[in-house]
Amino acid sequence: MPTEFDAAHLRDLTAAFAEKRILVVGDLMLDEFIWGKVSRISPEAPVPVVNVVGESYYPGGAANVARNVREFTAHTAVMGLAGNDSYGHHLLRLLREAGIDTTAVQQDSAKPTTVKTRIIARNQQVVRVDRERAAALSPEQTECAMRALDRAIPCADGIIVADYGKGFVTQPLADYLCAAARKHGKVLAIDPHPHTSLAWRGATVMKPNRAEAFLAAQLSPAEPVSPVCKDPLLLEAGRRLRELWSPAILLITLGEHGMLLLEGGKPPYHIPARAKDVFDVSGAGDTAISILTLALASGATPAQAAELANCASGIAVGKLGTATVTPAELQAELAHR
Repeated sequence: MPTEFDAAHLRDLTAAFAEKRILVVGDLMLDEFIWGKVSRISPEAPVPVVNVVGESYYPGGAANVARNVREFTAHTAVMGLAGNDSYGHHLLRLLREAGIDTTAVQQDSAKPTTVKTRIIARNQQVVRVDRERAAALSPEQTECAMRALDRAIPCADGIIVADYGKGFVTQPLADYLCAAARKHGKVLAIDPHPHTSLAWRGATVMKPNRAEAFLAAQLSPAEPVSPVCKDPLLLEAGRRLRELWSPAILLITLGEHGMLLLEGGKPPYHIPARAKDVFDVSGAGDTAISILTLALASGATPAQAAELANCASGIAVGKLGTATVTPAELQAELAHR
């Protein structure tokens, strides 16, 4: 095991998370889960008939990142846009009930809240239905967001940007965020969306997944090569993205192949996947960037932060639904390892 994985030291680092102040910026969504049973195939079409037995709602998108952060620190705030509709009110209520500061959330009567509905039967997703209308912020909304950043960033230890391509994160806001984070010396972690083509310059860490990395690097998708550190196209994608974004750290998540850390002049560092069972990968990236940012804000090295993020992601994919990871679960996993 590499020296970066010192379980006792990593457990000490996670204990420091509770004092950190984290601001999450990005596209807010509401995740709706409809739970049911399948007993027959529809006579109208070759599809299952789902008898609904329950429904549940969770914060989604950037709101789910905030929910993951909130498991580890009470000092969690979120910035984004919600519709002035029943779904938006429900989302804000869930966030406030979780103890997440929603002061910087704007509401817009002209833009409906993004809702992703997943129908689950026999512990499997049958279908997902999306209700959304992507639209960029107006100049007035952008100005409001910038003023909120002026108030929030000096007090924060870390900022997470979760861009899901729904329109909240625009180039002017991205430029303002990067400049403000540099000015105040704050950890800035970006989970980029490859289809927005936003220019990010000088963030602390960029965290695309493999498909996003290839797309942003303008490379055709390619099958993974083992060992990961010898994957020529993956390394080329990393080289291009470091030139494009100029981050201090680039962490590419690789699903069942773990993560690849690229940092300055150091050799590539591969962290193998730790998951024992994979039930649902939805939200695993949210867990990863939450723990990654908390760790960096707590003084972890990039390799230690990546190890912790990878460990937490392995726990998250073993749960069904948009799940979070608790401090007790992460501590237990580190003790087991």
